[in-house]
Amino acid sequence: MTDKDQQVHSSKLNGQTKHDEETVIRRPSKDARKKKRMKCLLYIVLFAVFQTGIILLFVLTIMKIRTPKFRVRSATFDTFDYSSTMNPSFNMRMNAELGVKNANFGRYKFRDSMIYFSYNDLIVGEAFIPKARAKARSTKKFNVIVNLSSSNFQNHPQLGNDLNSGVSLYMPTCFMAVNK
Repeated sequence: MTDKDQQVHSSKLNGQTKHDEETVIRRPSKDARKKKRMKCLLYIVLFAVFQTGIILLFVLTIMKIRTPKFRVRSATFDTFDYSSTMNPSFNMRMNAELGVKNANFGRYKFRDSMIYFSYNDLIVGEAFIPKARAKARSTKKFNVIVNLSSSNFQNHPQLGNDLNSGVSLYMPTCFMAVNK
């Protein structure tokens, strides 16, 4: 027998080799395994909290939700009747191209709405806007026909002055109201 064979045979003790004894000694205890699991769980929780913080920071700064901008893109007029005499008034029919500019990274849905046109805080016309959606970072365009008339108010003192001086009434103020 060689020296190596003698060492292998002599190292056998109760049917176990020296290698098996070392693994028994090096096997971690239950407490050590529990600590290792808790440490791993702690790292996972810390990573999840860190990722949540990064996502919140990203959403609140870069992906901030913005209110879509509503614009009258262009307008043409079929009729324009006005009187600047004793009882100043106007009546016109406007073909308007409207746009809803969505600056968000997601689509914007809006319900059936009414758009109101006003002159000096008095409503002179309204139009119905059907429900639609504007795609992400794009503009939804649509056309409406609006009858603008001063028949809703009588004897407005500035209307006669504006009609006589040539102040343009064809771009009245407008605002959109969403029906709920």
